[in-house]
Amino acid sequence: MTDSPHHRGTTEILATADRLWNGETVTDRGLVGASDHGLAEVADGVAFVPSFANVAAIETGDGLVLVDTGSSFMAKSIHRTLRGWTSSRLNTALYTHGHIDHVLGTRVWDAESADNDWARPVVVSHEAVPARFDRYVLTAGYNTVVNRRQFSMDDLRWPTEYRYPDQTFRDHLDLEVGGVAIELHHDRGETDDHAWAWLPEQRVLCAGDLFIWASPNAGNPQKVQRYPLEWAIALRRMLALFDRPGGGPEVLLPGHGYPIVGEGRIRQALDETAELLESVVEQTLALMNAGARLDEAVHTVTAPAHLLDRPYLHPVYDEPEFVVRSVWRRYGGWWDGNPANLKPASERALATELADLAGGSRVLAERALALLATSGTDPLDDGPLRLAGHLVELAWDATPEDDVVREARRAVFARRAEQATSTMAHGVFSWAARES
Repeated sequence: MTDSPHHRGTTEILATADRLWNGETVTDRGLVGASDHGLAEVADGVAFVPSFANVAAIETGDGLVLVDTGSSFMAKSIHRTLRGWTSSRLNTALYTHGHIDHVLGTRVWDAESADNDWARPVVVSHEAVPARFDRYVLTAGYNTVVNRRQFSMDDLRWPTEYRYPDQTFRDHLDLEVGGVAIELHHDRGETDDHAWAWLPEQRVLCAGDLFIWASPNAGNPQKVQRYPLEWAIALRRMLALFDRPGGGPEVLLPGHGYPIVGEGRIRQALDETAELLESVVEQTLALMNAGARLDEAVHTVTAPAHLLDRPYLHPVYDEPEFVVRSVWRRYGGWWDGNPANLKPASERALATELADLAGGSRVLAERALALLATSGTDPLDDGPLRLAGHLVELAWDATPEDDVVREARRAVFARRAEQATSTMAHGVFSWAARES
C-alpha cells in the first residue's frame, strides 16, 4: 500500500488505539475523540472517522452509508474527510441514538444532496428517536443550562431543529444497501432509543455509545434515566455474535474513542464492561431489597477495582457512584428513604436554621475551609472535601450575599473540581466555583 493520506491516517489511528489498549497512553477527563488523524480504513469498504462523536462510513454499490453523522461543530470537517475518501452520494444515515453529538451532521449531507440534485439521504433510527427530538424541543432551556454546566461551555445553546428519521424500527431491522448487508439491533443502555449495527460480511461492529472507552455513562446526574442492567444485556448480545457460523467481530467501532481490533480484545472489552455494570446493579439491588436507604447504597457499592483499572473502563466521564443512583431511580423511584426528605423544608430555611445554631454562616464557612486544608490529593480519599462541600453550601444558602462565604464556596468547589476524575463531577464543581 502506498503512503497515502488514508494509509497514514489508518496507521496513526490504529497505533493510537493500540497504545490506549496497552495503557501506554490514557484518557483524561472527558471522552477520547476529536482527532486530526483523518480516517482509518478498518475493513474492505469501511472507514472510521474519529470525532466527537465518531462516524463510520460504508461504501456500497448504491452510495454511502453512515453510522452516525457527528456533531454540528464537527460536521463540515467530517464531510471533508470523507469526501477525500469517496465521492459517492450519501444513500443512508443510521442513527445509533438521538444525542446531538451523533445526529446533527446530517444537515451537511442533506445540503450536498440538494446542491447536486441527488435524492435526499434516508435516515434510519429506532422508533423512540422522534420522541427524543420532541422532548429536546420541549426542554431546550433546561438542556442549555445543564450542558453548559456539564461541559463548562457558557456559550452553548441547545438546538431546536432536528433531522427526523424517514424509517424507524422497534427491535431489529435487516438492511441491504447496494449489496451490503447491515443488521440493526435495538437495546437500551445510555438511552432508551439506542441501536447498534453489525456488518456480518465485513465483521465490523458499530457499538455506538454502548462502548465509549470509559466507565459506562449510565449514571449521568443531570440527564434522564439510563439503563445499566439493559446495557449489560446489550453487550452480552454483542458477544453472542461470536457464536454465529460466519464468526464474530474483528473490529469494534465505538461511539467515542478508538477502534478495538482483534477478536480477543473485543471479547474482553465487551465482557468486562458488562461485568462492571452487572456488579454495580447487583450490589445496589441487594441493598434495596434489604431495605437500605440510598445513602447507604451510594457509600457502600463499589465497582470491582480490577475492572476500573482497565484502560477502557476508567471513570473519566461518568462514575460508578452515579450509576448507583441511576439503579435506585430505575427501580425505586425518587425518594431516598430518609423521611425528612419526603416533604423537606426549603434549602434556604434549613441552612439559615443551622447557621443560626452554629453561630453564623461564617462559622460554617470557616469549618469548611479547615476541612479543605486537611484534605489530601487522593480522589478516593475525599471525605473531608465532601463534608466541606456540605458546610460551605449551607453557609452560602443562608447568606449568599456574604463575600467571605462566597469566597469560601469558590475555594472549596474549585478544589473539588481540580480533584474530580470525571467530566460529570468536574462540570458541576467548576460551575459552583464560577457561580461563587
